[in-house]
Amino acid sequence: METQDASGAKWRQLALGVVCMAMIANLQYGWTLFVDPIDQKYHWGRAAIQIAFTVFVATETWLVPIEAYFVDRYGPRIVVAFGGVMIALAWVIDANASSLWMLYLAAAIAGIGAGSVYGTCVGNALKWFPDRRGLAAGATAAGFGAGAALTVVPIAKMIASSGYETAFLTFGLIQGGVVFLLAFFLRKPSVAMPMLRKSLKLPQSKVDRRPAEAIRAPVFWVMYAMFVMVASGGLMAAAQIAPIAHDFKVADVPVSMFGLQMAALTFAISLDRILDGVGRPFFGFVSDNIGRENTMFLAFSIAAIAVILLLTFGHNPIVFVLASALYFGVFGEIYSLFPATCGDTFGSKFAATNAGLLYTAKGTAAFLVPVASMISAAYGWSAVFSLIIGLNLCAAALAIFVLKPIRTRYLEAGIAAEPSTSAAAIMR
Repeated sequence: METQDASGAKWRQLALGVVCMAMIANLQYGWTLFVDPIDQKYHWGRAAIQIAFTVFVATETWLVPIEAYFVDRYGPRIVVAFGGVMIALAWVIDANASSLWMLYLAAAIAGIGAGSVYGTCVGNALKWFPDRRGLAAGATAAGFGAGAALTVVPIAKMIASSGYETAFLTFGLIQGGVVFLLAFFLRKPSVAMPMLRKSLKLPQSKVDRRPAEAIRAPVFWVMYAMFVMVASGGLMAAAQIAPIAHDFKVADVPVSMFGLQMAALTFAISLDRILDGVGRPFFGFVSDNIGRENTMFLAFSIAAIAVILLLTFGHNPIVFVLASALYFGVFGEIYSLFPATCGDTFGSKFAATNAGLLYTAKGTAAFLVPVASMISAAYGWSAVFSLIIGLNLCAAALAIFVLKPIRTRYLEAGIAAEPSTSAAAIMR
């Protein structure tokens, strides 16, 4: 039974992780505010400027396993402190960038910083909450959206009043400084956190698998493939939601709901971000109670239904707003369900590195996003929607009929091997 002090400590660690995640959110979600001001000053063109965003996503995802390795080896403080320095440095360079190459360099540095914080905070949450991994990973990931929601408006106002350079410099130093300071309060559990009896219904590994062992396991690649399927669909939708709204001729149509009135596209994007953030801890909590694969099947199936509604009735502005919000409400859960499932499957000791390896699936999915533009140009949005529907239904089926049985067998094999593993450890 965990003590009151231990219980309080883990919730403090979770809160620190959420705040750190909020401080890196603008590196992804706030970037769009700077694109046009930069273009107006240097006339580099949107396409050239947006390469910086691709560089950021690539470095933010693909380097997480390396950063997480240092977390598992040296603890979270040094890695998050390093991330804070890199975050500040990136936006300081952005504030002074007079060439595209400086912009790309800053994007790479920002990606390294964001990945250091993201991978560390999610991995640390998995270690502190072995009995509530879904909720903990979901709450931590939700901070990534909450930070943007809180600071996008102030950044936009500062860009308008003082210029984008001042906004880069000011918020870069604030965000990096907060992360750097909070890093020194982060720590990993000094001993393995106890499991609560009620959570034992969730199948979990009693063996801590090293990253080399994890990537050799077929179950890892099943999860990876599913992550890519769902993430690519969501990233396609996120990147194309504005063009879709314009082509459906609903973008500027006023919509009145919940006591608010605004253009359909603006309403949709706002509601999308809110439900995306809420969905991450919600579905994480659900998965802690009904199982990871069952929750995946439920969420991915709802996502497919939402896209079917969007495809069939999306020319109605109200349906467009609600269907897109429903879709993103069940899309963001991949950032809680997959890390939690990874921790359950491969154990706590190397949770940061193993979850980081799985997180690279987001980077793989990002490279598939341009495919949506090519498909829509050749065959229309119905083809893109059909692809997203198919990917989600396929992932839903894999969750129940492939991932669940293969993970059960893998965990049972680990239990059978545990006595010999423990004996070997004693001999060493």
